[in-house]
Amino acid sequence: MRKATPRPGPGAFIRLKVTDTGCGIGPGEMARIFEPFFTTKEVGKGTGLGLATVFGIVAQHHGWIEVESKVNAGATFHIFLPRLPESEKSHTEFFHAPDVRGGNETILLVEDEAPVRSLARTLLERKGYHVIEADSGPNALQTWQEHRDAIDLLFTDLVMPEGISGRELAARLLAEKPGLKVIYSSGYTDDMLGENSPLRNNPNFLEKPFVPHKLLKRVRDCLDGVTDN
Repeated sequence: MRKATPRPGPGAFIRLKVTDTGCGIGPGEMARIFEPFFTTKEVGKGTGLGLATVFGIVAQHHGWIEVESKVNAGATFHIFLPRLPESEKSHTEFFHAPDVRGGNETILLVEDEAPVRSLARTLLERKGYHVIEADSGPNALQTWQEHRDAIDLLFTDLVMPEGISGRELAARLLAEKPGLKVIYSSGYTDDMLGENSPLRNNPNFLEKPFVPHKLLKRVRDCLDGVTDN
């Protein structure tokens, strides 16, 4: 059985092939594997965001994914990404990220993926920020009640499990503290999130996977009230 996401168009691409030897993907599951929150694992064992996030990242980079699988015979994922022209390669080889000023403000970091949350926290703390983290909307609300007066900025993923999205979380916190700064983050494209997405015309949005210096600049600009990003 084979499934492919939409191909963006002609051009030169590189292919990344990933194969496993697991139980394979059945016909019913194959049609839904890239849906956010769809999972065949038991409750508490998986969020259903892994492949959806991969889809979003690949789509952002104008690529596509092809999947081949048989039940009890594993699965193979082919990820196609545009090949970088030689002229662009020469520029990236000598790229040096600019230094970004840090601060001592307190940031509420809300991200359900532990590796992403850990990376963001490390980057922010190295620049002097105080970071309070939560892995879901409900946990963030509880943390907010304990540290509301100290929190200067909410840095939240948009798409999270447990019933509270990043947008809903921000709305609740802003209702209590209108001066709170907010940065949204997501690995999904704007089209996947819908017409009412806060990504549209919002300078305080950071797409994943994020570049460290861009994350730090977005945080500093947001805290300083700079909107020209």
